[in-house]
Order: sequence, then structure tokens, then C-alpha cells
Amino acid sequence: MSSAEPSRPSRILCTGIAVLDEVFRVEAFARADMKTRASEFLSVNGGNAANAAFATARLDATTRFAGPLGGPAGEDPNGDRFLAHLARICIDRRGERAIAHYRDARLADTRPHNPAALVADVDVVVADNRFPDFVMPICAAARGRGIPVVLDADAPEHDGVELLKMTSHVIFSAEGLRATAESDDLAAALVRMRPLTDAFLAVTNGENDVLWLDAATPRAMSVFKVDVVDTLGAGDVFHGAFALMLAEGRSEAEAMRFAAAAAAVKCTRFGGITGAPRRVEVEALLARARA
Repeated sequence: MSSAEPSRPSRILCTGIAVLDEVFRVEAFARADMKTRASEFLSVNGGNAANAAFATARLDATTRFAGPLGGPAGEDPNGDRFLAHLARICIDRRGERAIAHYRDARLADTRPHNPAALVADVDVVVADNRFPDFVMPICAAARGRGIPVVLDADAPEHDGVELLKMTSHVIFSAEGLRATAESDDLAAALVRMRPLTDAFLAVTNGENDVLWLDAATPRAMSVFKVDVVDTLGAGDVFHGAFALMLAEGRSEAEAMRFAAAAAAVKCTRFGGITGAPRRVEVEALLARARA
């Protein structure tokens, strides 16, 4: 992969969910009848789309975010912090996470005011499927312009299958794909999704291979082995980095490789999305892997 800089920074719109992540670092996840002392605590921005926006900005893209938030301005501290939800997250010594969350049901009624204006001058859109009714008009406007739309299919897709048809690239989380396809076999699950959309299909699965479909044939791409400290936000970094590479004209294979490297670097750092890497760090990992 060439490391040549694009002629101008790519412009990315990320749309979907934003949350407030309150992150506790614990030795092991608590049982229901136990108290657990955290060794570290911090409060950071989070949420699939909001994390992808932070990640792409760190990777030198010109980034915007659109999503349902609290408000009005000045009356909702979380909304004023660009946050819509509250999540309490524990990270154990292996870097894995456990999450409890709260969401105001009124956020689901929010709609974008002018989807066409939101996508008028961007190169790619990254959307999550936590608020399908909010992101679908934006995705449709982007597809109307002929620009890539990368969907982070983290939530199960049962009632929102129409969203799959409005995207050019769908990357599932392993959990989201298993629930959607009702299959624990991720390769078979991807094949089951093929009749629902013409989009490029892939699934991330933590430290395991990224799987993707070449036409209707499952393929695998290995990921980078690192000392994992914190996996929170790694999938969102992957989606943002993948979309950035598409905006720069790279192939899906190149984009997945870059995205896997970006996610790997993030996993070596505690602090959720604050561990998202700079571009030079991702390219350094790729260079070491090629050496």
C-alpha cells in the first residue's frame, strides 16, 4: 500500500449514535453479588458513529458528525457534550469490556433536517444502525450522489433490512451478524446476507480473522497480534479507517488491512476512543508487518 498523501484531506460524514462512556478498569468483571474496585476511571466520548468520527479526524480526515442528541443547547449537559446516551463500561485485565447502557426513547423520533445538504461535499459516509430512521435518509442522499456509504452493522438487522440496501459496504460486528443471520458460523452467516444487499460484506471478530465475501465466496484476512489493553472503540476505529481508505481510492482489501492496523494500535491503549491512533502510527505498524 502506498503511503502517499492524498491531494487534500478526505471529507467524511459519520452519522448515528453518540454516547458518554464512563470507563472503569477492573481486575475482573463483577458478579451480581459482589463489589469491585476499579484501578482507573475516566469519562470519554463514545458511540459507534461518534467514535468513528473521532478516529477519522485522528487519521487526518476532515470529519463531521450527525446524530440524535439531547437538548436544547444549554439545558442538557450530555447533549452539550455531543452525547446522546449514558454507558457505564468495565474493562478487565485482558482488555475486554462489559457494558450497561441507558437511552432516552425520544431520541428515536429525531430526523435529519436536510440530508442532501449533509452529504453535499463529503467523500464518504459512515453510518451505524442504532438509529436507522435517522441515518437512512442520509445514506439514501449519499448513494444518490454516488459516494460510498459504509454501514457499521453492530446491532441486529431484523426490522431495518432496508438500510442494508442503501449502503455500498456493510461491516458487521460478530455479535451483530450472528444475531441477524441467526447463525454462529460467521462465514455461512455472511453468505446468508448476500441476497439482501449488493453491498460489499465483511465481519470483524476481535482477535480473529476479518471475514469478507468475494462475490459469494467467504475469504479471510488475518489481523495484527498485539498486547491488548482495551478493546473499547476498536470496531469503530476499524470502520472509520476503512471508510477513509475508500475515500482515498484504495481497494477494499487495502482498506481492510489499514483498518485492521488502526484497530490493533487502538487496542494497545486504555481509554476507549481516546486511544485512536494517528496516521503515522498506523503506517508504522504496516511497515513493520511488511519488513
